[in-house]
Amino acid sequence: MKEEFLHFVWKNRLFNDDLFSEKGGEKIIVIDPGQYNRDSGPDFFNARVKIGETEWAGNVEIHIRASSWYSHGHHNDHAYDNVILHVVSDFDRDIYTASGSEVYTTVIRYDQVVYERYLEYMRRPGIIICRDELTSLDRFTIRHWIHNLAVSRLERKTEMIRPQLIDTHNDWEETLYRSLAGYFGMSVNTLPFTRLARSLPLKLVARHSDDLTTVEALMYGQAGFLSPALFRETPDDYYFLLTREYTVLRKKYDLKPMDGWIWKLGRMRPANFPTIRISQFASLITKTNPLFSRIKEADSIDDLRALLRSESSGYWSDHYLFGRKSKSSVKLTGSQFVDLLILNAVIPLLFLYGKENSLQKFCDKAIDFSDAIPAEKNRITKEWAELGIEPATAFESQGLIELRSVYCKNRMCLNCHIGTKLISLGKELDTDNAYSLEDPR
Repeated sequence: MKEEFLHFVWKNRLFNDDLFSEKGGEKIIVIDPGQYNRDSGPDFFNARVKIGETEWAGNVEIHIRASSWYSHGHHNDHAYDNVILHVVSDFDRDIYTASGSEVYTTVIRYDQVVYERYLEYMRRPGIIICRDELTSLDRFTIRHWIHNLAVSRLERKTEMIRPQLIDTHNDWEETLYRSLAGYFGMSVNTLPFTRLARSLPLKLVARHSDDLTTVEALMYGQAGFLSPALFRETPDDYYFLLTREYTVLRKKYDLKPMDGWIWKLGRMRPANFPTIRISQFASLITKTNPLFSRIKEADSIDDLRALLRSESSGYWSDHYLFGRKSKSSVKLTGSQFVDLLILNAVIPLLFLYGKENSLQKFCDKAIDFSDAIPAEKNRITKEWAELGIEPATAFESQGLIELRSVYCKNRMCLNCHIGTKLISLGKELDTDNAYSLEDPR
């Protein structure tokens, strides 16, 4: 048995009513099981129980065995002095607080069928282990939970951005610049693109934002693409122009270029080559600076798309690599790629901006933008669609990705509203916390 199952039983009042103190035999009535705590300290805060004729208010600690109180060191921790009830499955000894007070202990009893159901779920193979029972739940229950998870995923993304914001000394433009760079690299070249943005600050690039050629010289030079060892075959006039420009700029700003070999070109469509993406990124930065200020003013998803759409410079209309001509075509960032940038780089930063500045309108705008983007088409959303749960928007697909990658993958069924509904066999759960999000760690 795991303690998390006893937490689940206690939180949702799935225990039998015959609770008695093991030492004195007093009847125990649970008025309020308390607030679930997943951080350090007792398992439930602010509980209210009636033991005999006395009503108590305080914390509840839960263990499989009563003796775990000592093996976990609670007898030396004054944070547990306010524990009013110790709930266990096996009472094997009396317990005392660090202050020397004896703690009431009770053995919790529950429907064994629920426990067997939980064990059966945990033994199932695969990732989405409740796939066969999903149709038994009403759509509202599922949709409501997915929306909560989408917000949870968005908040986790903002926390991933926060270190960058701190590193840039709360420069929102620089933070967006770095975040966008990572996603321009796609999954294959995320790291090189991120290193490029860090080695070439936006403030330096902005000094030359009126000249795309100069910005390209800076970016290709810093990326290591202008190294003579990289393109030996047929360098052309544009390559030499960028090289001359970068030689001057490198000395002026004391720049140290990256190694060009870290960029990957194998097994990808030419339209996604880093040479093309760098030009599109350079074009985006030169035409929209300051970009984050403009994003804050955007009123619709179409406004955002117009801001984020960019086209590579003229040289790349008939090139994919330096010195190698190809069939002429427009190298414009596609609609799906732009939506990817908005969903993963723009929306989380806009949401974080609203939180940091107590401006709810930007948090709401971030969610509205996410809800206006078509649902993502990927392996995870396809799997959910096969089970009858098809997202209508990117906001919902983000929720489904969160559900599978955090909850389903880690067998966190007792923290999932869908899982708890199914495991409890339809019993009424704690409605006050039915849609509360637990820490997914």
